[in-house]
Amino acid sequence: MTQQRLGRAVVFLSGSIVGGLALAFLIVFARPGLLRTPPTAATPPPAGGAAAAAAPAVATPSSAAVASYADAVARAAPAVANIYSERLVKERLPPATLGELFGDVSPRYRERIEQTLGSGVVVDLAGHIVTNHHVIDNAERVSVQLADGRQTVARIVGRDPDTDLAVLKVDLGRMAVMPLGRSDQLRVGDVVLAIGNPVGLTQSVTQGIVSGTGRGQLGVATFENFIQTDAPINFGNSGGALVNSNGELVGINTAVLAKSLGVEGIGFAIPVNLVRGVMQEILEHGRVIRGSIGVALAEVDEREARALGLARAGVVITNLIAGSPAVAAGLLPGDIVTGVAGNAVHNQQEALTRIAASKPGDTIALAIVRGNSEIAVSVKVTERRATG
Repeated sequence: MTQQRLGRAVVFLSGSIVGGLALAFLIVFARPGLLRTPPTAATPPPAGGAAAAAAPAVATPSSAAVASYADAVARAAPAVANIYSERLVKERLPPATLGELFGDVSPRYRERIEQTLGSGVVVDLAGHIVTNHHVIDNAERVSVQLADGRQTVARIVGRDPDTDLAVLKVDLGRMAVMPLGRSDQLRVGDVVLAIGNPVGLTQSVTQGIVSGTGRGQLGVATFENFIQTDAPINFGNSGGALVNSNGELVGINTAVLAKSLGVEGIGFAIPVNLVRGVMQEILEHGRVIRGSIGVALAEVDEREARALGLARAGVVITNLIAGSPAVAAGLLPGDIVTGVAGNAVHNQQEALTRIAASKPGDTIALAIVRGNSEIAVSVKVTERRATG
């Protein structure tokens, strides 16, 4: 009996619960506002009105500022062109087998067209393009392709092997022009971008920093004053643009230290201040006019100086050109040059640059150490012949 009463109680209780839940569902369905949280007392806004009461927006990863050089690339890249040079190459062929059998060992040659890749920078509205001299050296034909795809054959206006620069001219109507910066304002650590035509990938951009300035004695050119950078410079980048974070040209990409030496991230660019001067000379004269006195110079250290019987280490005259102003002035091999035109010189590059800065027809004074004597020699300057 007790179990029956307990069972009826459970059934009654279960039915009540189910009925109550069903009734609650119907009430909420009819009046959903009953589930809303009752409003709390309004907090008065701070002084300054509704604008001051607005809570600051919380920055999210999607809205955070992203470091980008896209604006610099957009400003500079349209003025960077691809350069395609065609050279006639003569190759020596191995002797023919039948010729060897019959004693004919005369050399045989084959000619072929070799195409090389490079880059260039449009520097004015007249269509002048600056590139490296080695990009167009010995070229039978030079073609230029602009960033917008237009292509034409270029005319070589002038070249300067002593700085490894050349100026081309194209006639393609309106073109984007590269804004020129100031290389003398570069600091080690400044961000730079290299824009060019590496390994035939058309236009490409790499990024790095200025690793050093005033680099010389690399054997790339006679007059060297390179910007060193770790922005990757690859085959085809030569003649392309090195730009700052504002998209202004600061250098012409020229060389990379041999990777066979096991080094990475050491590239070199010609500073734009030097490019300006060379370009102006080429546009005005078709060449760069520099002074020369007809000497070959070399640097010797203390050990080499003792071995050569010289009074001291320094910049030494190793050879003189026959009939040159240096010979006429009485200069001799073994003379040590300590000053040019009143300026002390400490290395070969400095001495050559001082002499080259003189105008043909001028007379300059050289400070010379000969034996145990210091003498002054006046030398008339003539025009220097380019090395290439």
